Amino acid sequence: MGIRFVLFVNKQGQTRLAQYFEHLSIDERRALEGEIVRKCLARNDQQCSFVEHRNYKTVYRRYASLFFLVGVDNDENELAILEFIHLLVETMDRHFGNVCELDIMFHLEKVHFMLEEMVMNGCIVETSKTNILPNSAHGKGFLIYHYLVNTFFFPFMQLVVFWIVEIC
Repeated sequence: MGIRFVLFVNKQGQTRLAQYFEHLSIDERRALEGEIVRKCLARNDQQCSFVEHRNYKTVYRRYASLFFLVGVDNDENELAILEFIHLLVETMDRHFGNVCELDIMFHLEKVHFMLEEMVMNGCIVETSKTNILPNSAHGKGFLIYHYLVNTFFFPFMQLVVFWIVEIC
């Protein structure tokens, strides 16, 4: 497999986004996140961005007040994962315009869409920013979805509500 998990964490150690590509129980996830986040936040800028923990190799990078952590298999290329993290941040920058912690908190579903466009089942499948953004909650797919919901679903729901009000 390749990528096992992706975490976005702020400087205080609060997880802002967690995406797992393998099954772990909630308790295992909580313990894993706590241990890895403590290890990464305790390191200084002069140390390398690779940490081995349990059976994972964690590659992390800090951008402003956020840490981007990616847990991978031990045989994965660390520099390629650093490049993936940079691509992810550049993609979010292009979408949000200088992405910050609040953008991720208030638009969590959009960030998840971007991540799902880039990674499938732990493998990086898309690296083109132009291909990632149109499908990630603001492009053609998103517009078609909103068109369908607004044209068919909401009028139907209004009709149902009107019908229920008339009966009562």
